[in-house]
Amino acid sequence: MTEIRTPRLLLRRWLPDDDLVPLAEIQADPAVMSRIGDGAPRSLDDTAEDIERWEEEWDDEGFGIFAVELLGSGELAGAVGLYVPEAPPGIAGHIGIQWRLGRQFWGQGYAAEAAQASLEFALQDRGIDRVVAAAAPEDASSMKLLHKLGMAATGEDEGLRLYAIDLTEYEG
Repeated sequence: MTEIRTPRLLLRRWLPDDDLVPLAEIQADPAVMSRIGDGAPRSLDDTAEDIERWEEEWDDEGFGIFAVELLGSGELAGAVGLYVPEAPPGIAGHIGIQWRLGRQFWGQGYAAEAAQASLEFALQDRGIDRVVAAAAPEDASSMKLLHKLGMAATGEDEGLRLYAIDLTEYEG
């Protein structure tokens, strides 16, 4: 089982029986989902499909979206990790990074801590040499995090700003 420990977090594979309801609660929040996919909140069934798809990606690709658990409490904070985006075209088919945390976990550095660990995992454990991302221009917090990760803006596509980092230059 793939696990990464950071000072405050455990990034791990999904446990559907334990993680489904807490993740569904996170994904039912319109504020959390407003910048993800079509921006619509996700139902319990949608969330079950997400976890299944993420686990399949782990099995097929050797990387995926981690469940992010707080070390202190064991509480599920959200989902962070690597995936292969289908859109926008400027990053489709490449390896991307994404995150979604419950609103109560915003502003505490958890997304940055988990995303940093995901990039290190991509480079050191999986030998991935480039990671991409997309953010809405009005999503200042995501763009700030992308810059903190060392990702550079590479253009725009479908109204989103595109970012990338060459992991051979990644300094953690």
